[in-house]
Amino acid sequence: MVSEETKPKKQRDEECIINCLPGELIERIFLKLPVSTLLRCTGVCEQWHKIIRDPQFVTSHLQHAPRYALLFFPQESVLGEPHPADAILIDEAWSPSTYAVPVIGPDDFLCGSCNGLLCLYTKSSTLKITNLATGEFLHLEKPVKNLRGDHFLFYNFGFHPLTKEYKITHFLGDSVEGRPRPHNNNRFSVIQVYTLGDEKWRDIKTPEALSLNCVKNSGAVTIDGTLYWLIEDMVASWQHAVMTFDLCEESFAQIQLPATKPEDFAGGGSRRYWIREMDGKVCVATAQTCPSLPRRLVGKLQIWELENKKEQRWSQKYNVQYSPDYIPGPNLVYGDKIILQRRDGNLYSYELLGENFNTKLCKMAKLLDFSPHKPDNMQSYICVKSLVRLDVYKKTAIARMPKQREGWELKKWKAWEHQLSENERMWSDTHRDEHKGTVCLLNSNLA
Repeated sequence: MVSEETKPKKQRDEECIINCLPGELIERIFLKLPVSTLLRCTGVCEQWHKIIRDPQFVTSHLQHAPRYALLFFPQESVLGEPHPADAILIDEAWSPSTYAVPVIGPDDFLCGSCNGLLCLYTKSSTLKITNLATGEFLHLEKPVKNLRGDHFLFYNFGFHPLTKEYKITHFLGDSVEGRPRPHNNNRFSVIQVYTLGDEKWRDIKTPEALSLNCVKNSGAVTIDGTLYWLIEDMVASWQHAVMTFDLCEESFAQIQLPATKPEDFAGGGSRRYWIREMDGKVCVATAQTCPSLPRRLVGKLQIWELENKKEQRWSQKYNVQYSPDYIPGPNLVYGDKIILQRRDGNLYSYELLGENFNTKLCKMAKLLDFSPHKPDNMQSYICVKSLVRLDVYKKTAIARMPKQREGWELKKWKAWEHQLSENERMWSDTHRDEHKGTVCLLNSNLA
């Protein structure tokens, strides 16, 4: 062990300056810093590294982290020309961020966002879990390889606040007689569950055979450790109900939708439903389609919020006049603003203003031009940048490191890492200058 006397004077001065600050004060300062800065601070000294890597600090920093809207555009072909998957962050000021999202590959599909981690469906035999801010990632074997009819929308990703476990769920299509392997046949009777860190997937039987089409058309969300999606219920006024799956107990429950039947628009066609997370709450949105153009909506977009899960109590949150120019499906509501796509190829945000849930779209602001991507393929999630680590899971049998990154992905990472190195160089220069000034001040005081 190196004694204080044998340490270089510069090292002793630095440790003296750092140790003069109480650990609690350093932690409070660190809670205000972004992840990119904290990652560089881990290399300053052992004390800072210990604070930043402490699981309790990681949790506290996550709770203070600003929230972003993550807009994802999957890989697609437009007029015969391929366009890779891409993603854009919308910050709290509702402006597109310049931050790159290099963790998403050109043919990845996004199927979940939780605590700064993204779950990505790949065309290979793996799923990819990645940290949006740090770039750390691991590949997990899919529950069934080469499953015909499999879809990224059948996967979901969530975290249970009590068990502190991350879980991936997969709706597995029922087997078809005579086929050698399971085949999605519009129904499922099993949810496959993988807990991050385990060595295998587990099969959980559903109470009854449920509709895969409902999942594909209406979506699924995981909030506070519970997975929610819509099921068919022809007896109910909405002809739908909400099914839940608790990630801790791994048990199912059913929630009835409001007794009030949605108001139909005269001359409208069939009604569509979506389940979404809005401001951290479970919401169900519904609107009628145009009879001649089923991809367009008519009438009003009604959004209902689940106020009390135990009592199955709902309240109508918004009743929005929906123009036929908008793309079906409420993409995101956050802080009384809604993101809507229009058929002109642009994405807009609107303020939702009104009384007694009768709402008007106000203060339109253009966010971005999403062309050449197709207008109805966009997904949206709320995400944060976090210090959550994945290296603790890399030794499990189901996880494996992928082959070397391909050229397209490397190009995105090269620009991102160059910016990090430039920031680190500037920070180091500033730290050196500040240290020199402090040492000079201490020497002058001792003289």
